[in-house]
Amino acid sequence: MSSVTRRLPLAGVLRLGRPSDIWFKPALSVVAAVAPPNLILLALGRLDLAMYTMAGSLCALYGHNRPYAARARVLAWVVLGMVGGLALSLLAASLTTDAVVLVTVGAVMAAVQKAVCDATRVGPPANVVLTFISSASLFAPQTLGEVPGHVGLALAAGAWAWLVGMAPGLLRPHGPERRATAQALNSAAAYAATDGTGDGHARVRAASAAAIHAAWQSLLAARPDRARRALEQLLVRAEVALAAPADSDPDRLRAWARELRGTGRIPRVELPREPADELLGLELALDRPQRKSWQRLAPLAPIAARTAIGCALAGYASLALGVGRPYWALVTAASLYQANVTLTWSRGVQRVVGNLVGVLAFAALAPFAHLHPAVLVLCCLALNFGAEALIGRNYWLGSVCVTPMALLITEFARSQDPGRLITERVLDTLVGAVVGFVAAVAVTNRRAGDRLEHALTTAERARENAARLLAEPHPAPHALESARRGLTAALADLRATADAAAGEWWQRALPEERVVLAEQSGHRTLAATVRRQGFVPWQNEAQARDRGQGPGRATEDIRP
Repeated sequence: MSSVTRRLPLAGVLRLGRPSDIWFKPALSVVAAVAPPNLILLALGRLDLAMYTMAGSLCALYGHNRPYAARARVLAWVVLGMVGGLALSLLAASLTTDAVVLVTVGAVMAAVQKAVCDATRVGPPANVVLTFISSASLFAPQTLGEVPGHVGLALAAGAWAWLVGMAPGLLRPHGPERRATAQALNSAAAYAATDGTGDGHARVRAASAAAIHAAWQSLLAARPDRARRALEQLLVRAEVALAAPADSDPDRLRAWARELRGTGRIPRVELPREPADELLGLELALDRPQRKSWQRLAPLAPIAARTAIGCALAGYASLALGVGRPYWALVTAASLYQANVTLTWSRGVQRVVGNLVGVLAFAALAPFAHLHPAVLVLCCLALNFGAEALIGRNYWLGSVCVTPMALLITEFARSQDPGRLITERVLDTLVGAVVGFVAAVAVTNRRAGDRLEHALTTAERARENAARLLAEPHPAPHALESARRGLTAALADLRATADAAAGEWWQRALPEERVVLAEQSGHRTLAATVRRQGFVPWQNEAQARDRGQGPGRATEDIRP
């Protein structure tokens, strides 16, 4: 098959999006995690140790979309990964001062961090913060005897970050699941509003399928209780709207989503039969063996290779130019790599723009920060908050705060010439972005086409399985429900895989027509399954009105 290339976009790369519903949670969490260790070190006159406590404190950025039972595990692994990477970097720094060796070690670590974060789907900020800490630590003057103490500081700060990340669960133990379900309901409402035929309905349908799939993953990771049971029933309604949009009421879906905000009661919907029947598919999903994280590493080999080669070449180029901090170029390259070359290009543009504006912000802040160490600490806290508050709108906007914060952190140990810092940061940003992107183009990802073929085959088989059950006179309810869920998940994965493959360069032509046909036939089968199961919504509204209840407004007192 012939290879094809795709144009790299510029329009819309810097456009601001809507902030996340929970933008304030990581912003406040990182301030709460960073402030106590830094203020203690300030009082002790040892701000030079702040880099090590920052390693643990920044773990508070992770896991905010996870149910608390899962968040506890994820945060623990993040802390261990962060401290482990720091320990390896400090050990390397204590054993050698050869910059080429240290850059090579940093590049290999960056590739491992990228692959593991992608395989485990740890979520934002993913590998970037881990790589920033480990790469910077490689160039921190270190002796072998100092390593245990510095690692201990990071571990203590990481334990505090774990407590900060888990603390909101005391007030809203089901908050993440409620938000995920509300997002699925709103996405399903947007698709229902198109009746499945309006302009852009395919794009809205894909977004709705992805939101519903993410919500199920959230519920599956939560502890089973009455609240989760009620959320499962709402999510069934979102699935129905995805399969039969013309028969769904978008206003009702949005009303349920609004009721999930805060700590109020969870809406209880009227179902066409006993809840246990239509949720048997969920129990089967719980029992189904999940694909192990290590099994997801193999398809990520091209991305890991890009990261290792790009980071190493960026660091070497920085050294060749005489820059004293090659880890800045290394981290810039590591931050670029996304699911495909097109997204990597977009991230590169965002990174460069954000960093260039950020060094201007540093130039304005530096004289103020040099007034007193306490002012320096407060500036870093404010920039931490700003970075997390803004980065959800666009990566470049968050980088405007991240860049001066990273530059100010270098001054915890000693004051430095702002002009030199600015010059080196600009140079390393440009070197890291250019060299990193060239590596992304040079290291092709031919496996993207293979993954799309696999996703297509899975979706087609899932559709055939559902169609076979539909052809039976009396299919088992749990089998039909399980088939419907499997088909929904397969279609969501197909769309995500197709989008990722479409942004790759230098690969064989993609089976785009086959993807479209698979999606169309799959969603038609979903609609037929919904009707066969009796899930076409709102059919019991007359009975609800006869009982004196507004349709869909019956609630049960389930508080989070």
